[in-house]
Amino acid sequence: MGISDIDIERELKPLPLETPTLLGKANTTRIVSRWLIGILVALVAILFLPWQQSVQGNGVVTALSPSDRPQQLQSRIDGRIEAWYVGEGQFVKKGDSIVRISEIKEEYLNPQVLPLTETQLNAKERAISDKGDKAEALAAQIVQLEQQRDFKLQQTQNKLAQYRAEVRQAELEDSVARDQLRRRERLFRDTLGLVSVNDLQSFQVKAQQAAAKLVEKQQMLAITETDLASIPAEYGEKIAKARSDRAATLAEVSEGRADAAKLRDKVGALTLRREFYMIEAPQDGYVVRATRAGKGEIVKAGDPIVSVQPARPQKAVELYVKPMDVALLKPGRHVRVFFDGWPALQISGWPQVAVGTFGATVAVIDQFPSADGRFRVLLVQDTSHDEPWPAQLRLGTGAEGWAMLDNVTVGWELWRQLNGFPLSIKPGDAPPPNLVAGDEKAPAKGNGK
Repeated sequence: MGISDIDIERELKPLPLETPTLLGKANTTRIVSRWLIGILVALVAILFLPWQQSVQGNGVVTALSPSDRPQQLQSRIDGRIEAWYVGEGQFVKKGDSIVRISEIKEEYLNPQVLPLTETQLNAKERAISDKGDKAEALAAQIVQLEQQRDFKLQQTQNKLAQYRAEVRQAELEDSVARDQLRRRERLFRDTLGLVSVNDLQSFQVKAQQAAAKLVEKQQMLAITETDLASIPAEYGEKIAKARSDRAATLAEVSEGRADAAKLRDKVGALTLRREFYMIEAPQDGYVVRATRAGKGEIVKAGDPIVSVQPARPQKAVELYVKPMDVALLKPGRHVRVFFDGWPALQISGWPQVAVGTFGATVAVIDQFPSADGRFRVLLVQDTSHDEPWPAQLRLGTGAEGWAMLDNVTVGWELWRQLNGFPLSIKPGDAPPPNLVAGDEKAPAKGNGK
């Protein structure tokens, strides 16, 4: 292909054309310099524009109260699913039956196990009552034996005193009879005939009778003394046996009460266990997920069966922020959030131009980090200056939030980020390290910078 060496500019000069003339007069360098100066001035002006610093975090919509969060209903006993009374997505009221289970353990398979246990309990209580009556009878018997012992001792002591008096009387009579006999014998020897033999023999008989009576009374006194000494041993044995029988009876009563307590506990456990056959809704809500399907499926104690979402939870946003940013937050700080599914335009430094965001305030700040090292912050809606959160929000919806901090310039923010400096906040706005979440009365120390 041949290329001509014609000078186009020289060829166009004789022609009456205005465009080549204008092109030749244009100052391209001046135009470019003016554009560059304008752009530079605009950038410098942007550096002095106000910029509001913020702490950013991601999270999900949750419920503020733990009781308003989805609950897993678990089986409290080992059993088998017999019937379902609801379906997923169905609304249930507190106390409504959800699922019924039956027993699978051998010791509970008999439907009469509760009445039989109650019969055993009643029999044991009657036996305890009878043993108690026996113990009371033995206690009364012990009292009677003690009274009889005391009466017998008193009676024997009286006899002993009587026999002692009779012995003294017999000793006196014996002494008199022997003295009379000695005088008669002396008279019989000295007078020779003044005292007859019959008279002497009469006094001899009287002396013998007095001596025999004395011996008899002494024997009766010894017997009575022996009886008095044997009474405590005799009645002590009887009383000891009665006390032993009473102690054994009371021990049987104690054992019976222990057995009755075990049976009573078993009756209570069986009665309460029957309530576990029916799993009911703990509060108004929706059945969101059934982890067990069909009938006849075996479940163990503690296995989740179905999940229930409370009907009217107080919604909150669960955000997770970095440890270096959590110190800048405190309960009550204003936050801007937007939710997945709701279109929003958010420029973190210019919240006044945000579109589709909603207001919130910090309610709770965790005192320790989660597994990934970030701190959880709970936000509640702020309806004092903003519109309420969408009624269609569901728990688990994604959310993103910005906690508004101090106002700085764009240039300061760029310089801070380039140097890796922390965020700045207003003096006295940062909570002290010992501030407990939700405690607005704790004194602030330092400016937090």
